[in-house]
Amino acid sequence: MISVHHLNNSRSQRVLWLLEELGLDYEVIRYQRDAKTMLAPPELRKVHPLGKSPVITDGEVGVAESGAIVEYLVDRYGKGRLKPAHGTPEQRRYNYWLHYAEGSAMPPLLMSLVFSRIPKQPMPFFARPIAKAIADKVLGTFIAPQLNQHRAFLESELEDRDWFAGAEFTAADIQMSFPVEAFAARGGLGGKQSHLSDWLARIHARPAYQRALTRGGPYELMR
Repeated sequence: MISVHHLNNSRSQRVLWLLEELGLDYEVIRYQRDAKTMLAPPELRKVHPLGKSPVITDGEVGVAESGAIVEYLVDRYGKGRLKPAHGTPEQRRYNYWLHYAEGSAMPPLLMSLVFSRIPKQPMPFFARPIAKAIADKVLGTFIAPQLNQHRAFLESELEDRDWFAGAEFTAADIQMSFPVEAFAARGGLGGKQSHLSDWLARIHARPAYQRALTRGGPYELMR
């Protein structure tokens, strides 16, 4: 049986969703973040040296990193589902979004999270205004423009298609769910992102997505 080493409020929620879409049996091994640091517990290092989630074990096979897990599960168990036909424009788009999700979208989102928390960290009272000024400057002049650029790009990519790879729902949409939900949580999706908002509504309505939430537990990310 497939085991998912699942950290609360993390990318591993996507893995549960993919397993539900594929109709596979699996077990969830749960880990909780430290309430103060939001870091993963040291027990995860017994599964993977970096102590990160998600990680799956499938018999003797262990796979880490969200994109690698998605590719492994779809290739091994998909039977042609959730992946476009080889050599098609849709397959090229599919591959792009599998890598874009973590390679391009998540770095500015994580920077936004880190810098927004800097003024709230313990420090001498006289240092707080300086820390806040620096964090606000980085957020306003560097991070926010990047986030706006990515939001506009994603919105444009969904103008003439319902799903990221094309007309059909694929595992690329599962991979993209975390960054798009993080965009919604961190900066919101206003009226200029109606296509992204509609896409979120479509994925949230999928029965497999709902089942994964039940299995994974409360899911509030990038707060």
